Amino acid sequence: MNKKTKLAALALSVFLASNAFCGGPIIGHGCTDISKVPKESIVKAKTMFKIAYGHTSHGSQIVSGMEALKKSDPVLFAFGKNPAAGSLALSDGLPSGDLGNPDRTTWAQRTRELLNGKGKDVNLVMWSWCGQVSGSSEKDIQTYLELMSGLEKEFPKVKFVYMTGHLDGSGKDGNLNKRNEQIRDFCRKNGKILFDFADIESYDPDGKVNYMELKATDGCDYTDAGARKNWADEWLKANPGKMVLPADAAHSRPLNGALKGNAFWWMLARLSGWEPKQ
Repeated sequence: MNKKTKLAALALSVFLASNAFCGGPIIGHGCTDISKVPKESIVKAKTMFKIAYGHTSHGSQIVSGMEALKKSDPVLFAFGKNPAAGSLALSDGLPSGDLGNPDRTTWAQRTRELLNGKGKDVNLVMWSWCGQVSGSSEKDIQTYLELMSGLEKEFPKVKFVYMTGHLDGSGKDGNLNKRNEQIRDFCRKNGKILFDFADIESYDPDGKVNYMELKATDGCDYTDAGARKNWADEWLKANPGKMVLPADAAHSRPLNGALKGNAFWWMLARLSGWEPKQ
């Protein structure tokens, strides 16, 4: 293979990788530009899904971003636990707890009880982590993956959304990233739906720098030449008024919550049948 052919192959692989990131069930940092999502796909998604989302404080960042979008367009981005016509049915914080609270398995039983009881009409379930992935072993994450797979088999008409854990400043070689990669690898190989919480907060909206590799935290702080900086503050200073922001986002900056809220609607649009343009 000559140099020109190698470069062409490399360019193609980069193109495919970047587009596959949002062309399938993996929802990451390339899926945060809400302006690219057709309004009709958002409307369709609202009619298709009844969602149960179990989370504690970190997981609320997604809902904070969604609230900001709803404030900017109360009709298009309408959602609620008991929604009116034209709104997305989202039971926020139901079931209670998260993927590691009160332990690493109770969430699965609570999901089962919901779907067999008052939540029989729920057709999409998502759970978030708090900080538990940072201290997880490979076996712990395998338990999570097996429990999710078991629920999928038990409730084949329900979509289950997997999730990575938030950044903790340990970087590329830290245990957190290794365990997140374990989750990603499983989802890629098995065609699972993954809301890549960690990847979304690893990039600003321009998507040029992976701040996770610069020891980024869930608060968007990172290290540059020995100095601590904040990518969210920097981006907003350089791009004033370019993003619909919530008032706050738990443990983080409003921009982080905004990106996750945008990505959530992108995910629903994809699951409703929308195919992003390559």
